[in-house]
Amino acid sequence: MNTQEGDITDQLSQAFSALADPTRRDIVARLAIGDATLSQLAEHYSVSIQAVSKHLSVLEKAGLISRGRKAQTRPAHLEADALTDMTAWIERYRVRAEQRYARLDALLAELDNPEPD
Repeated sequence: MNTQEGDITDQLSQAFSALADPTRRDIVARLAIGDATLSQLAEHYSVSIQAVSKHLSVLEKAGLISRGRKAQTRPAHLEADALTDMTAWIERYRVRAEQRYARLDALLAELDNPEPD
């Protein structure tokens, strides 16, 4: 595996790991609607603002979000490119699985309807 492939694999591992948590998946869903500050996001959860901040840090480290500066606030922004990379990885294996199932379907159909001799 070359360095670039290794980097992508590490990024995917971090992203999938970050999304293993339901709160972080919910944060990503909220940011898909629009940018939000820590305070705006924290309103939706029954955990401390520090806990939500830690979730944002994990998402940021995984490259799923970025945090900017706007006056006194740091709005979180969903990084769609990271999701695109994840989707492409999933899609590659979905296509392979479908191809295997298509071959199996064809084989089963052949066994079900043998050609007369």
